[in-house]
Amino acid sequence: MTNPSISGLYEIVIGITAVDESNVIDYWEKFGFTVNLSGKLNVEAAKKLYGVDSNVRSLRLQNKVTDRSLLRLMIWDNPINEGLGLSPLKVVGSRWGTALCLDVFNVANHAEDAQALGLPIYYVPPQRNLINRPENFQPFYDANPCVHEMVLIQPLTRQVIFQRHDYHRPNSGIFNPDSHFKASEFIHAGLIVDCKDETLDFYDQVLGLVRAVDNVESGYSVASRNILEVKKDNPDERMFNTYFTAPGYDLEEKNQIHSGNIEVLRLEGNLDNKQTYSRPGCLGTSLYTLKVTDIGSYHQKVSNSEATKVTDIIINEFTEKSFSFIAPDGYFWTLLEAQVSI
Repeated sequence: MTNPSISGLYEIVIGITAVDESNVIDYWEKFGFTVNLSGKLNVEAAKKLYGVDSNVRSLRLQNKVTDRSLLRLMIWDNPINEGLGLSPLKVVGSRWGTALCLDVFNVANHAEDAQALGLPIYYVPPQRNLINRPENFQPFYDANPCVHEMVLIQPLTRQVIFQRHDYHRPNSGIFNPDSHFKASEFIHAGLIVDCKDETLDFYDQVLGLVRAVDNVESGYSVASRNILEVKKDNPDERMFNTYFTAPGYDLEEKNQIHSGNIEVLRLEGNLDNKQTYSRPGCLGTSLYTLKVTDIGSYHQKVSNSEATKVTDIIINEFTEKSFSFIAPDGYFWTLLEAQVSI
């Protein structure tokens, strides 16, 4: 066995009921995801691995990328609550997936029309963020690297969708050309925390992820403020960004960086805490998984850390060795064993 290794984000997990299944699959097919694996756990096994008194049947969906940034639908017989619902991004416990789209304004048009029809939806229309614009920029003559990004929240989905302009990342955002919205795998998964920065040491010092951005104060561009609803003129609302990637990349070589990263936004101020609506058994976006080799080594590391409610290693619904725990920041995680592709 080689040295234990960890991937970045493996799956974003969404809890649903059997009544929702067909519509949810159709929805994600529009964004390029298709079902490629299914499995189930009885109530006893689900209780041991996920802490939920319910049978569960799961579907694993993938976009063009097959080894990271996947989507899992967990179909619960008895979900424990309605999940995060239409809560905005700025709550502790908030989770979302960020993906590339070749026409973000098309998605925004659908969101606007859905809201006009009275459908349950919360969205922030596309906002422009500059990306390392050159000094003495000359429109039409110089490259104008930027993104337009929007928030799209529905009862069972929480998405940040963006479109790139004048720059490219070949390994981060491989869109499905056959999908309606020409969308990609998840570039990263997001978390909102209100803990001390030292609490996040768990992710690199215990799990072995790499800090690509380390506690950088951000959120003061107009676009970031609008999307996250952080008020620049409120001194009690400050936002710090820590960005974790899988090990093995040269972070200076942007074209080498893959998708499947974890963006942790640490906000100061009085935030609602909805972590009990953001774990397995809840409806909507409720869990992230990471893929490792030598899961026994990781189980020992996590068990000896400040993580709580560490489960035994259980065979999950896809016949993979797996265990779950609550990280020191209060988020529920599941690790599973598979061959890691860096």
